[in-house]
Formats: sequence, C-alpha cells, structure tokens
Amino acid sequence: MAPSTERPADKPDTAARIRSTLASVAPGTALREGLERILRGRTGALIVVGHDRQIDSISTGGFVLDVPFTATGLRELAKMDGAIIIDKDASRILRAGVHLMPDPSIPTEESGTRHRTADRVARQTGVPVLSVSASMHIIALYLDDTRRVLEEAGAVLGRANQALATLERYKIRLDEVSDALSALEIEDLVTVRDVAAVAQRLEMVSRISSEIDTYVLELGTDGRLLSLQLEELISGVDAERELVIRDYMPGGRRKRPVETVLAELSRIDSSDLVDLGAVTAAMRIGSDGSLDTGLSPRGYRLLARVPRMPAAVVERLIEHFGSLQKLLAASIDDLQAVEGVGDLRAHGVREGLSRLAESSILERYV
Repeated sequence: MAPSTERPADKPDTAARIRSTLASVAPGTALREGLERILRGRTGALIVVGHDRQIDSISTGGFVLDVPFTATGLRELAKMDGAIIIDKDASRILRAGVHLMPDPSIPTEESGTRHRTADRVARQTGVPVLSVSASMHIIALYLDDTRRVLEEAGAVLGRANQALATLERYKIRLDEVSDALSALEIEDLVTVRDVAAVAQRLEMVSRISSEIDTYVLELGTDGRLLSLQLEELISGVDAERELVIRDYMPGGRRKRPVETVLAELSRIDSSDLVDLGAVTAAMRIGSDGSLDTGLSPRGYRLLARVPRMPAAVVERLIEHFGSLQKLLAASIDDLQAVEGVGDLRAHGVREGLSRLAESSILERYV
C-alpha cells in the first residue's frame, strides 16, 4: 500500500490537521467541486485555506472580497493571477489575486513556481495550502512539512478495497489467537508469547483500520459503504486492546496508564512489529525476557464477555479476587461477599464464566 505522505517529518498535530483538511476537500464538498472545476478548466490555482496575521504579513496586492464560498466563484477567480485566500471552514472567499511572498530561505524540493510558493507558505504559516497544477493535472495539499496529492475517487477506492481485504485476513487471524488466549487463560497456561501474539495482531489491525479510515475521509460521500464495512470489521478491537493491557501489565510501582502502553505500542516501527520481543518490551511483560514465561490474567477480558456487567462491579471483583483463576474458583457465596454483587448478579457471573470456560475449551479441543 502506498505511503500517505511524501516526506517523513510530521509535526505532532500535523496528522490530525491533515485529516481535517482531507475531510474539507473530499468528494461531495463544495471546495472539492471547485477544485475539480479548476482542473477541468486547466487554469491552475493556489488556494490558502485559512487566514491570520501571518498570512497577512506575506500577502501583497489583490483585493478583498469576503463573500460566501461557491464552487463556480472559486473557478472564476482562479482564471486570474495570484492566490485565493478562503477561511478555514471553506465557507467564505476572503481575498483573490494575492501575491504571496514567503521566506525564500525556507527549503523546498518543489520546482514549479506555484508549488514552491505553496510549500513555503505551508511550512512558514502552518496553514493548509492547495496547489492545482494545470500541466500535471493534479491537486496537491501542503501542510507543515507534508505534501499529499489528492487522487481521483476511483484510485483511492481501489487502494481502500485492497486494504480492506488485508484487514479481513488479519481480523480472522486475530480472532483465532484471541480465542486461543481465552482457552489458555481458563486453563492457566498463558505465556508471554500468547499475550504478545494477541497484542501484536490487535496493533496490526488497528494500524490498517487507521489507514482505511483516512481513505474514508478522502473519499467523502463516496466512502460511506467502506465506512460501514470498516465499522463492522473493527467493532470491539479498541476495547480488546485496553483489556489485554489491563489484564497483563505489571502492577505495583511498575504500573503505567493504559494510554502510555498503547502509545508505546504505536511507536513500534512496522518492520519491527513482527518481532514479538518488541511487543513484550513495549508492554513490559515477563521478567526474564523469555517468551515462554508464564503469566496470570486478572480477568478483565473474560468478565467483559459476561452480559450486563457494570464496569464498577468488574473493578471490585478483580480487586477482591486478584486473578482470573480465583474468580473461576469462587462460589456464589464468595462472589456475594464483593460489594455490589447480590444473589442475582453472583449467579450471572458464575454462569457466565462457566459458559465461557466450556465454549473456549470446546473450541480449542474439538
């Protein structure tokens, strides 16, 4: 699958702002319609999406409009020389015929005058800039140090469908290793390798789904079906990622917030993610570095599968019993000793865990 940007250095919030800008130029929006009209007219354009003091400081000439944005208006203004400045919501055209003069010392790899200006303005101001090339027949988005070419919906949809097929295969494998882990948890046979395999697959699925989500944004109204397919495939994945971490992350002084562990997993390079050792290092599970070291779950994953279990009750159960094995061995009276667990809920927990144990072992050995 093709990389989403052509330059490696992204500022911390660049990715989020690119997603927001992609949504504003997706098919079905007035701004994208205006850009498509400019492409068909083969006139080219330089459009700044936002206006502040920095933009003012590098702008000369032109004239003030401050009129409602329309696709036809953008097309007509693009026939003139100079840049067009619109507001960040693409709801008003503020200025047209503007000569932009960014700092010439800012490095750029672009060759054409319009693209060089767009690149430097984006780097200097942090405002999204769109460059429409008449000769190359492309629309390029510049933001900070990132350049992204806006492709036709058909090309994006083709890559999105390939990614979706990959996600489906990874999700099947994730379900397999997740079910295997559940059976091992019940039998108290979990090792570092088993947990790392599930965390690895969860991270892979999460990364592919993020890529497809970007395609959905880029497709706009053409991405609705893709969005529904993605939502169905990844339902419950984010919750599962957190539950695995809460089940196995070290406690005591070594305990870290779930968000910190997720962030460390997300920082693993894609080429290193195939190494289970990199995953265990990020999760800090296992004491001797061996993948065959035994681990004991707290019980979050299996309790999450028991119907109608409030999060507060789950926390009290795990705090009281300390491990899944003790929970599985607990009697109705033992469960009722936990605050908030009455007779009805105690029976629900007991029966729910018993059914999960039976089904997991049957799936594993039958």
